[in-house]
Parts: sequence; C-alpha cells; structure tokens
Amino acid sequence: MTFQEFKASLDQETPPTGLTRAQLALWQAGKGDWQGSHETTQEPGDPNVDWVHAYLHREEGDLSNAGYWYRRAGKPASTASLQEEWDTIAKALLTN
Repeated sequence: MTFQEFKASLDQETPPTGLTRAQLALWQAGKGDWQGSHETTQEPGDPNVDWVHAYLHREEGDLSNAGYWYRRAGKPASTASLQEEWDTIAKALLTN
C-alpha cells in the first residue's frame, strides 16, 4: 500500500485489511480515534508500535510520557507538527 492509498483510506469506515498493529494504530489516530489507537498500542515491545504510542502521548500533550515511548522506539522526540509526524510515521511504516 502506498502512502497516498493509506491516507485516502482514512475516508473509509473500516481500516484496510492486512495492516500491522502499528499501521492500524496510526490509522485509528488518523481517524481521530485516540482511545482506540491507544488501546492498540498497549502491548509494548514492537518499536514501530512504541513510536505510534509516543506520537499519541505527544498529541495528548503529555511530553514526558511521549519521551519515554520515543526512547523505547529508538526515535528522537519529534518537533514537527503533528500532521508532519503522522505522515513521517506512515511513510516509514509503509516501507517496512
């Protein structure tokens, strides 16, 4: 799936089939379902899922908690806009 297809899928009611857990969590976040996305990221251990978890806490404004999850993901804390970070994560997840 391309980035454009993934982004366009946000107009649908249900997520595309075959998404990884990290992709699903990011899709949910893109739909504005913070709680659903957060629930999807609850099981740590996958750096990509942890990266989405960090994004969610940054979106929430809990930068301390976000920092913890960025460290778990092995990623630097983002200073980009939330939309830019969402796009960056999506592009990275779709190339893995």
